[in-house]
Amino acid sequence: MTGLLPRHGRPSDLRGRNRPDRAMGVLGSVVDRYLSLVTTLDYAGAAGAADIDRQVDLLVAQKIPVTADGDVVRLTLRAPDGAELPAWHPGAHLDFHLPSGRRRQYSLCGDHEDRGRYTVAVRRIPGGGGGSLEMHALEPGDLVAVRGPRNGFPFVAEGAALFVAGGIGITPVLAMTRAAHRAGMDWRLVYTGRTRSAMPFLDEIGTWDSSRVFVRPDDEFGTPTGSDLLAGGAVYCCGPTPMLDAVRAGIDATPASALHFERFGAPPVVAGRAFEVQLASTGEVLAVPAYESALEIIRRRLPGIGYSCRQGFCGTCRVRVLSGTPDHRENRLTPEERREQMLVCVSRADGGRLVLDL
Repeated sequence: MTGLLPRHGRPSDLRGRNRPDRAMGVLGSVVDRYLSLVTTLDYAGAAGAADIDRQVDLLVAQKIPVTADGDVVRLTLRAPDGAELPAWHPGAHLDFHLPSGRRRQYSLCGDHEDRGRYTVAVRRIPGGGGGSLEMHALEPGDLVAVRGPRNGFPFVAEGAALFVAGGIGITPVLAMTRAAHRAGMDWRLVYTGRTRSAMPFLDEIGTWDSSRVFVRPDDEFGTPTGSDLLAGGAVYCCGPTPMLDAVRAGIDATPASALHFERFGAPPVVAGRAFEVQLASTGEVLAVPAYESALEIIRRRLPGIGYSCRQGFCGTCRVRVLSGTPDHRENRLTPEERREQMLVCVSRADGGRLVLDL
């Protein structure tokens, strides 16, 4: 495959300089076998923690910028008493319970064999929901409440792997790539972003085997298509929705053997039908269009409703259903829970009305 090669001449190095007498290798072999864990592992059980639902306070031990523009900071967290932290596996994240009441998930990007600390990286988004600003306001010595680690994006260290990361999507991929290298796997990394100054961890990635790494900023190479990003092997992809859409649209035209991805933000509604939700507390009936989630509509009336992942795995937006039949579109709730509850971020109704305990 040549889709990972720069379009003009020899590829530059991580800082944009020409590489002397080096050409980017094409992406290796197709895997012979791969365990497709993303669709078979339970969300809550895929992490290594003994009690992932227990809330604990961790100490912010270090805060360091990891982009040239300063918009991404790396936070190192430790137990206040110095105790060993629960185990985790590449792809895992922590649920942060912030002082404002917001709940946010951030991927662990450190060394999963280091039980003394957790590391996350957060991009500041001034116009977002406020969680990133609150994380950026944390300083060394502060305590922050977390649950986890949890893993909805598990990695298996066997066969060949292609890692595709967009911007801050490098965080879970960073841990996966280290694990792949340590396991002696045949791995490649394609890392995209708007500009090099906005792409975190370039200093560390610059120390890796340059024949396996292609850094592809949009301002140098243009917005990538699926064929620019893909080749053979099991593909692990994490980044913004446009990048994921390009990868998913292009996957069938490549020899890639499997696609596993983690999305930032809510997924698009697929095959949705319009329906209504009624708020039991007020009796108000809200119309949910076919292309929007119930959570989006409810938030306009109840801005304080709890939510976090918007993808149907964290369970924060769980609501009791008093009447009506939900169209469940998640794998988080048990069959028993589904009789009385739903996750309003992704689940819907096949027409008709749902009365919710809100």
